Amino acid sequence: MKKTRFLLICVALASGSVPISAWSAAPPPARCAALAKFTVPGHTLQIDKAQNVPAGPGPAVRTGPPGSGSLLPAHCRVDGVIDARTGRNGKPYGIGFALALPADWNGRFFFQGGGGLNGVVSPPIGPQATGDATALASGFAVVSNDSGHQGAGFDATFMEDQEALLNFLYQANATVTVIAKQMVEKYYGKAPHHSYWVGCSTGGREAMMMSQRFPKFFDGIVAGAPAIRTNFSNLGLRWGATAMNAIAPKDAQGRPQTRLALSDSDRKLVVDGMLAACDAIDGSKDGLVFAPQACKFDPQVLVCTGAKNEGCLTVEQVAAVKKIMTGPKTALGRQVYPGYYWDTGIITQRGLPGILVGPVIPESPTSGTSMDVDAEEAVAHDGRQMAGDTNGWTNLSTFNGRGGKLIFYHGVSDPWFSAQETVNYYERLQADNGPAPTSSWSRLFLVPGMGHCGGGERTLDSFDMLTAIVDWVEKGQAPEQVIAKGASAPGETRPLCPWPTHAQYSGSGDAKNAASYRCAQ
Repeated sequence: MKKTRFLLICVALASGSVPISAWSAAPPPARCAALAKFTVPGHTLQIDKAQNVPAGPGPAVRTGPPGSGSLLPAHCRVDGVIDARTGRNGKPYGIGFALALPADWNGRFFFQGGGGLNGVVSPPIGPQATGDATALASGFAVVSNDSGHQGAGFDATFMEDQEALLNFLYQANATVTVIAKQMVEKYYGKAPHHSYWVGCSTGGREAMMMSQRFPKFFDGIVAGAPAIRTNFSNLGLRWGATAMNAIAPKDAQGRPQTRLALSDSDRKLVVDGMLAACDAIDGSKDGLVFAPQACKFDPQVLVCTGAKNEGCLTVEQVAAVKKIMTGPKTALGRQVYPGYYWDTGIITQRGLPGILVGPVIPESPTSGTSMDVDAEEAVAHDGRQMAGDTNGWTNLSTFNGRGGKLIFYHGVSDPWFSAQETVNYYERLQADNGPAPTSSWSRLFLVPGMGHCGGGERTLDSFDMLTAIVDWVEKGQAPEQVIAKGASAPGETRPLCPWPTHAQYSGSGDAKNAASYRCAQ
């Protein structure tokens, strides 16, 4: 029976009539163990584990759809370290990676982007922006890595080592891509027919880096909320915290209590005022602002005419809100980092501080009430940080010239990286990659109410950008819209539309159903 099935598959392969999943069905168990002896010329490769994993429960993942980590298919899991070495100050370094090879392979390679300062090998399942199923569950061979150093949180001491810094910026991802593809080919006996990258935050920055510096490595790339110009985004966060501190009450030691600059009712007043002015622009008063670029809300209308009460804001509070939302400027009024769009998630992100709370990061001040933007801008131009700058590199002619497709998405209420920064980059792509419109190979989707890579009190933060990029690359079907849903809005769906269009209610039909909307300018 097995011999007959094998012969049938061989005949089908010869005729080109069999899907890749049938060709690769259930590789022999010994094939996984054999990867423990895999070698790569020019690199030292230490394989710590190469074993078959049966179908069943997987790890819980914060960035995926509900339950996305609960069921995984049978797969071969390979863990190892590339180019282990002793670096500066005697610290150990090496590129840790994990590769998952599903028994029922769809013929595609998927690189899972990292997060924060990396330093940890996350489970290679591909949970971000993949809809109701992880990339691994959909049949992709998935790889993840720690970008060449080990550590947790935002420990940046690895940057003292030149190679470790280069690996974090882009080098490790390129190395892992090449080696992982070779392992995929060794395991299945055939190279991937298409390769994809999906990542958010640092993974989004890495995605941009691959399109810029390694334009032939991936056919389709999805960059979510890219952590670009982090030195400038941190400057923007300090700007917001400083504006709050200037009007915040002081504690017993004289330090400003940032989060008390505005009360909960003050913040709600701002959002309610914004919704009154902008919620209906997209044709539906539903607590979702789908055309943030058209929202011209002025909080000046909230200024008290008499004594301060819960129905109004002081002049100082309004000034602080305006300052935060417009972003940092030099003494001469030049914009240093973008401000924020008006959106419903500017107060909180499911327990995390929002834009009008004053998000706290290690670089934020705890007591400053003023800042010299000109001086801080000079510091932000530090050469070490700029080495990884992706914002200034817009020439992607090789990437799109060979048919590469690039999708961006960004939560409008992201407090750490302004969605306007990603919009600015996207719009600048046209100048360096014309004359064909940028939309012929790259599209940007803004997600109302969504925070950094997901979450939000009122948002639709579950969507499938992976299918969108695959269909665009392999079928030539550009994503005219991507349907979104979310745990904070059960039963509701809306279309995410490519910038600069937005979801516009048709005026009839169920206003909670995506079918009742069209993408409009």
